Amino acid sequence: MFRALTAAAAALLLASCQAHEAAPSAGAAEVAPVLDTPDAVDIHSYARPLEARVTHLALDLAVDFDSKRVGGTATLDIQAKPDAKEIILDDKGLEIESVADGAGKPLAWKVGANDPNLGAPLSIAIGPDTKQIVVHYKSAANADALQWLTPEQTAGKKHPFLFSQGESILNRSWIPTQDSPGIRQSWEAKVSVDKPLTVVMSAPRAADPTESGNARTFSFRMDHPVAPYLIAIGAGDLVFRDLGRRTGVWTEPAMLDRAAAELGDTEKMVDAAEKLYGPYQWGRYDMLVLPPSFPFGGMENPTLTFLTPTFIAGDKSLTSLIAHELAHSWSGNLATNATWADFWLNEGMTTYAERRIVEAVYGPKVAAQQVSLGLDAMNKAVAENGGPTGPDTRLHIDLKGRHPDDGLTDIAYEKGAAFLRTIEVAVGRDRFDEWLKGWFERHKFQPVTSSMFLADIREHLIKGDQALEARLQLDKWVGDPGVPGNIAPADPKAFAEVDAAVTAFKAGNQPAADAWARWTTDERLRFLNRIDKKQSADRMSALDQAFNLSRSGNSEIRFAFLDLAVKNRFDPAVPALEDFLTVQGRRKFVKPLIVGLAEDEQWGRPIAARIYAKTRASYHPVTTRDLDKLQLGKQ
Repeated sequence: MFRALTAAAAALLLASCQAHEAAPSAGAAEVAPVLDTPDAVDIHSYARPLEARVTHLALDLAVDFDSKRVGGTATLDIQAKPDAKEIILDDKGLEIESVADGAGKPLAWKVGANDPNLGAPLSIAIGPDTKQIVVHYKSAANADALQWLTPEQTAGKKHPFLFSQGESILNRSWIPTQDSPGIRQSWEAKVSVDKPLTVVMSAPRAADPTESGNARTFSFRMDHPVAPYLIAIGAGDLVFRDLGRRTGVWTEPAMLDRAAAELGDTEKMVDAAEKLYGPYQWGRYDMLVLPPSFPFGGMENPTLTFLTPTFIAGDKSLTSLIAHELAHSWSGNLATNATWADFWLNEGMTTYAERRIVEAVYGPKVAAQQVSLGLDAMNKAVAENGGPTGPDTRLHIDLKGRHPDDGLTDIAYEKGAAFLRTIEVAVGRDRFDEWLKGWFERHKFQPVTSSMFLADIREHLIKGDQALEARLQLDKWVGDPGVPGNIAPADPKAFAEVDAAVTAFKAGNQPAADAWARWTTDERLRFLNRIDKKQSADRMSALDQAFNLSRSGNSEIRFAFLDLAVKNRFDPAVPALEDFLTVQGRRKFVKPLIVGLAEDEQWGRPIAARIYAKTRASYHPVTTRDLDKLQLGKQ
């Protein structure tokens, strides 16, 4: 049971936040409040924002590919209680050179004890007149958020590449600020890089690039307050192509045609999302297609979604990824989980919204199939996280003493989406759409918690209807493990033909070639994910030879088959497995395959050790953090 925040209390809370007194470098029109409730205390940040907080961040940095560092200054506009003696930032390995106030007066500072997950507190002494802090620094050695690629690791093979991944608590390794999603900050940046490289960031350009000697300097400004994990950078040999009146794609020249073709429906998706959830608040919606070592499918950095190239299948069959990242422009970026315990408020809402966008653009059958696949993924996640009584199957998750990425499972995504869909079915789509659009409007550019969600839905949707309250089981969905019995089921007709083929396969029949050719990617995935996990070598060979699964150009299908290959010790697939783990570093694919191999001590672990020794250097720290725990170097 949650201590739900009443609407009146929430209003008083927001009203109690002091107005921002703009310091010289600031120009943001708004400052988001910091929530003063127990469930909004961020255990993954050292910051004490109710005493002193960052409101605006200005970066002036240079990118150095030789030393693999970014360095320069971070100027922080701060807001503090009159009696505050210090402000505490988050730091993970930053090389601090000096700290001063806005007038250049040195400020005392110290770095506290280091925690392997959280890094260390950076405490800076302030006085009642301190409105600005200037930190001279360099990013950490081997900064967790940054990946530096050699020219050989890029598509063009001519120039190096840098990109960042800040979620969940990685940006503290290259930016000195309060790295908590509940402490939203506006920001700006000037970043210099050697010619002919281009810098892009998750904010609109503030000016045209300037040149001096061998350097080019790019300027950016985000006037809306955002969660710090959404500050992102990319630098490399980049070109741009418009996709619509407010959408476009950045990528390496060698990737541009393929990426632009795959992303051709993006403008339609933005239009569909606006009809569902209200105006798009961020100006442009551009995307950056990165080299294949990017650890996620996509990252919803405002104005510039970062994307893995593994979504490029040549037929737009994996572009629900774009719908997902776009939906984050409302759920996650506009209304953001105040702490990582409520990650579902970002991802569950987004997954629900993704399928509504897919339905609007591609039709109800595609959406119904993706709902069904999502429920399969949810059930699998429940089984993998302790079953129906496992504490990590709750939406509001306890992450005390753990890294927030431990909550990055399909519970947040798929149980969260199933919860919202269950409400939609119970109250009717029109009524639920009205509430959800209102939720985003009432909480735009704000941190939110599960308590706020429950209070808002009770005030604006349930409105005292006790029968509806009992039917929805809101507290059970959010706070209890497992999946409540009132879950809205999938459409049984969504995969009728495929499910019949699964049954026939179990009886010894091979899927018909004409049926496989006709099936969509989702239908093929349903088949591969539903057949028995234990298969004979002959059956595995027959599947692979009939449909070329181990070398499929569709990364999701290739992964599904290779996952089966690992489970069945299928030796003929090992070369394809090694190739797949070498050419991309997406955590969704790499982690289960390496872990699956490593868990098989006799057959798989030596294969995992050999592959990981070769590929680890090409993976992002997000991917290697968990895999290093397998100790594959110790055989």
